Amino acid sequence: MERLTGPPVADGFRLPGEFAPHAGTWMLWPCRADTWRADAEPAEQAFATVASAIAEAEPVTVGVRPDRLDRARAVLPARVRTVAMESDDAWMRDVGPTVLVGPGGERRAVDWTFNAWGGAVHGLYPDWAADDRVAAAVADAEGMAGYRCPLVQEGGGLHSDGAGTLFVTAECVLSPGRNAGLGHLLAERQLCDYTGAARVIWLPQGVAGDETTGHVDNLLHVPAPGIVLLTWTDDPDDPQFPRSRAALRALGAARGADGRRFEVRKLPMPGPLHMTEAEAAGLVPSAGGKPRRTGDRLAGSYANFYLANGRAIVPLLDPRTDEAALRIIADAVPDREVVGVPAREILLGGGNIHCITQQVPAG
Repeated sequence: MERLTGPPVADGFRLPGEFAPHAGTWMLWPCRADTWRADAEPAEQAFATVASAIAEAEPVTVGVRPDRLDRARAVLPARVRTVAMESDDAWMRDVGPTVLVGPGGERRAVDWTFNAWGGAVHGLYPDWAADDRVAAAVADAEGMAGYRCPLVQEGGGLHSDGAGTLFVTAECVLSPGRNAGLGHLLAERQLCDYTGAARVIWLPQGVAGDETTGHVDNLLHVPAPGIVLLTWTDDPDDPQFPRSRAALRALGAARGADGRRFEVRKLPMPGPLHMTEAEAAGLVPSAGGKPRRTGDRLAGSYANFYLANGRAIVPLLDPRTDEAALRIIADAVPDREVVGVPAREILLGGGNIHCITQQVPAG
């Protein structure tokens, strides 16, 4: 990746909303035995289903470690392109580039500093060097120049309304293993400089038990201009109860960069969902990696869906709440086909459909 100096905002570049037209989607292939059970075979099937659903609407490219290329090609449909790419795991949203669009339609990549969601303090594995090179590799494959940002940040830690407003959680951006020492004001300045945003809306916390330390994309989604879908529970005994209410208060008091208020719609929370004994038994623990145990609560959220051209790819997580979530999302994106995809295998790894995808906006 050709590294450019100066922040992208000075060059007139900005981050569109995910709902804006895409040129394509990038993903990574699952590989870690301490994250994906049974040598990742069930996860491979889930990833392939997601890739196929997106490929019906736009081009999909999957980066695959060289030793897994044959496996990936055997499972993925022929229309999905695979490229050899080293990585430490499969979270393209977080390790891939955040792609901005300039006034002439040129696209440029933002390569955030990545440290496995918290480095030595609360990171999920001890060696993330390959992951930290993925954004530049994708930019090279797309022929994009880019900017290396010193802020420790992941793509799943921000959402854009496409009109100058960025959504983040303080729990994530200012976590002890990321930017706590930088402070609120300097972190916000870098977020704006590297996304073109004019305003940042800070939510206090993300979803309870989220191993990313509160990524905003597991808490809410911005599926259309002016609309926010917020993860919600009415159970006062659920640890998510106060978190969602605090987010609702913050969103209710906020205005976007364009001066308007947001329409907040509630998305039911699935579960509670927990890792079963059989699921945990299929994992191979690693030195320094996050332990995953029987009974662990899974941070399930329907907000973790993906908008492709003309489609919304939504995780199916709980028969008790799937239908209501699909209906609410469909009402928010009436011009898109809503496609539900079984996604528990992705959730077992710590994220979901939005986490394993990253859009390349149309120029």
